[in-house]
Amino acid sequence: MSMELLHISCNIETLALVSPRFPSFSSGFNSTLFGSRRVTLSPAHLGRRAAAVSVSAQLGNPNTNPSPSASNHDGRISLAQGFIAEFLQHEVGLSAADSESISSNSPKYARMIVDSVRDLDEWNSWKGNEDAEGSEGLGFKEKVICMVKQKGDDGKVAFLESLGLSLSSAMYLAHYLSSESLPVLLCKVKYLKEIFFSGSDDGGLVGKYARRMMLYLSIRIDEDVQQTLSFFEKIKARRGGLDMLGSEDASFRFLIESFPRLLLLSQESDIKPTVEFLVSIGISRDCLGKVLLLFPPIMLVKTKEIKRKIAEDLGKVNVVNQDSGNILLKYPWILSTSIQENYQHIVSFLEGERVPKVDIDHAIRRWPLLLGCSTSNVKIMVNELAKLDVRNKKLGKVISKVPQLLLCKPQEFLKVVSFVGDLGFQKETVTQILCRCPEIFGCSIEKTLQRKLVFLTRFGVSKSQFPRIIRKYPEFLIYDTDRTVLPRLKYLMEKGLSEKEIAFMVRKFSPILGYSIDKVLKPKLEFLVNSMNKPVSEVVDYPRYFSYSLEKRIKPRFWVLKGKNIESTLQEMLGKNDEEFATDFMGLGTLSHQSSNEHASL
Repeated sequence: MSMELLHISCNIETLALVSPRFPSFSSGFNSTLFGSRRVTLSPAHLGRRAAAVSVSAQLGNPNTNPSPSASNHDGRISLAQGFIAEFLQHEVGLSAADSESISSNSPKYARMIVDSVRDLDEWNSWKGNEDAEGSEGLGFKEKVICMVKQKGDDGKVAFLESLGLSLSSAMYLAHYLSSESLPVLLCKVKYLKEIFFSGSDDGGLVGKYARRMMLYLSIRIDEDVQQTLSFFEKIKARRGGLDMLGSEDASFRFLIESFPRLLLLSQESDIKPTVEFLVSIGISRDCLGKVLLLFPPIMLVKTKEIKRKIAEDLGKVNVVNQDSGNILLKYPWILSTSIQENYQHIVSFLEGERVPKVDIDHAIRRWPLLLGCSTSNVKIMVNELAKLDVRNKKLGKVISKVPQLLLCKPQEFLKVVSFVGDLGFQKETVTQILCRCPEIFGCSIEKTLQRKLVFLTRFGVSKSQFPRIIRKYPEFLIYDTDRTVLPRLKYLMEKGLSEKEIAFMVRKFSPILGYSIDKVLKPKLEFLVNSMNKPVSEVVDYPRYFSYSLEKRIKPRFWVLKGKNIESTLQEMLGKNDEEFATDFMGLGTLSHQSSNEHASL
């Protein structure tokens, strides 16, 4: 600083402190010890922070408030927000409601504008520029509007902050979106929110899908998946974590920060055609947001390219038409390059294990997350299954029913194998159970399997009966006892059977645990009581009665016996094959022909 500049600065500061102000002589003019001298800030002195237009201010003018109190400063910020709203409405062209919403939700932007105005006033007061010929003092409102204009973003920074972005992110993104007008951006953001958050997300379902996709990913990934994972991580770090992925308020700002290109897309040429195509392949509008949130890069691909990917890549697993939508709902990442490349590795490995291609395709359609798993991880589980003699076609049948088994942790799988073996089964029986109901071997022992056995004991079934029950009906171990099994047993009790009788029926014929009330138990019991005139207790001795078709076996045989006035037990009537029944009760021919004639005559 030169001596002259230092001298001027010191004199101004001293005089400002000791000199009293003269009273105002009019509403538009204030006089100080320095008279009417004006000072002007030159843009060259402030660099990037300066206004493009010089702002003139009277030295000592109380409207400039060079050192406002905190409360006064907050009041000026509130005033500035109102002026910003006016600017957005009258000069940018937004509605009054949108303008008010943006300005009221961008406090940091308003503070920045007020601070810039204050800095200009303070600089002008200190500098004392004598060369501002003809310049006039501006009021606070005019200064705010001038500062907003000189920013050059036409309100986009305020708008982006109102979406939840930090001020620095909003300023960066506003520069990136310089080619877009604010009215167009506002319309585009409303539409993006509508499609990305189209359905309710009670219970954080979208976040659960995201965690599952991340859990089973063990291959090298491409840029699209990497960006998506970064998007997930930003939300995961916030309060509520990934459960908030489906929340517009929580995740939209991170969506825009992670994928700013979304705001450069044409609503009519890019966004809407993609949405319409996804709906056309079976993704409902309520589920559309789930697919887009789990893999936002879908929106950045031309519709023509998406169609090509689906036709070529999903066609490999014999997926056509509406099935494409189902696959995308389960695993949107299937459209990524890395997942598509891994498809061939998975197929080649399983074909090398002599698994039929039809079973491989079925497994992928049911559980496409399999394509995110490395072949080295899949091989570990294939080897464990081979130790139980589950190979080739057997392996194909198992993975086509429960492909998730290939993604299990080996130690967890082996615990279930040991649990089932400890029930009293040899290795061969364990293999039979695995092939019949592979779902069991992906269950939690404590949360699922053990609870089913405890349920049986509470109903009067002894542990010694467990092997018989599980061998006959292993599916019981995967049922929800409270929602599925218990209502069936309660229904039988309501019809007059005791817990002891029901326990006896379960021990004798455990598949009864899986029969539907409305489709099996109720119609057959009603026929037993109302048409056959037998007591409900008849089913205790022969619970297998419920396994026979009412229309094809029970009714035809009953009408035959009734026509001949023959009394028989349920087991005598139903336990014989057609030839035995015809011989014992009809004396000639076969049942298939004779029973139809008898029934027709009735």
